[in-house]
Amino acid sequence: MPSDSAAVVSAFVEGAPPGELADVIADIKKLTVNEPKLLDSITPAFKKYNEEQLTTVKLPGSSKNVIISAYNSLDDGRYYDTESQRSFSFDHQTQKASDVQPYTLDTDHSDLISSLLKSLSTHATEHYPSSTSTVCPSPSTLTLLLVSNKYSPSNFWNGRWRSTYHFSPSTSTLTGTINVDVHYYEDGNVRLTTKKEVKELAVVEGGKTTGAAALAGEVLRKVERVERGYQEELNRAFVGLSEGEFKGLRRQLPVTRQKVEWEKVWGYRYYPNMKTMPANKYAINANQNPSLRCSQYLIPHPNPSENSQRPA
Repeated sequence: MPSDSAAVVSAFVEGAPPGELADVIADIKKLTVNEPKLLDSITPAFKKYNEEQLTTVKLPGSSKNVIISAYNSLDDGRYYDTESQRSFSFDHQTQKASDVQPYTLDTDHSDLISSLLKSLSTHATEHYPSSTSTVCPSPSTLTLLLVSNKYSPSNFWNGRWRSTYHFSPSTSTLTGTINVDVHYYEDGNVRLTTKKEVKELAVVEGGKTTGAAALAGEVLRKVERVERGYQEELNRAFVGLSEGEFKGLRRQLPVTRQKVEWEKVWGYRYYPNMKTMPANKYAINANQNPSLRCSQYLIPHPNPSENSQRPA
């Protein structure tokens, strides 16, 4: 491997498609058998991947997933879960949690966080399969995180939806980003990655609220409206790709600039790219060879039994 092998391998890790990090690691190990300690030297790449992708993990003794992110990160590779109020160690390479301990949130918005957790969980359960959500406090904002993973390796595709919102209790404004990442790899390798920036939204006009539960409800109404609009936008884009860009990649007519007359397909003949060729020796019946029907060398012939030549 070259001297910059760590940078190359780090790029592989950071670009791993949803649900396929283990496959990427297995391939890296095969390619770096002469450098067995290489993976241990790129811990920052694993950390970046897990935090950016909102990786989920089950804590020991629990059946519920929690999120790994930069917003619930503590010192020494530990993270906390707001709902269960526990902290834990996390191995970024194996994606395993351990050493669970009690953790107390230091925040002035406990009631609002509790209401946001409940409203966000309801929203996620209603709209996204296999979803995980949390709320992480900071001195000036509350960060809402939602991730939904859907893996179907038997059908050669995996996908992930990630939402990150920042709510400011002092100004009652909401900002955020939405990321969608889908990988399809049957007989090819196609990946869709999109990102939408959510510009500042006023959650409550004038900053007036009637309590934590009401404010949380208003926040989630804004979130639901934004995400519904983005999904509709993606659907329109997919239709446009199918009817526009993808269709434009196909040639509307063969190079002869003539449509195939299918009712006369029995009379078409296939000729190699030569000026003259005996038709009775090289003619190919298009009905017996469907793959040739759209060939640029299909020439209509009025009499298939006639031994004529292709004009120069």
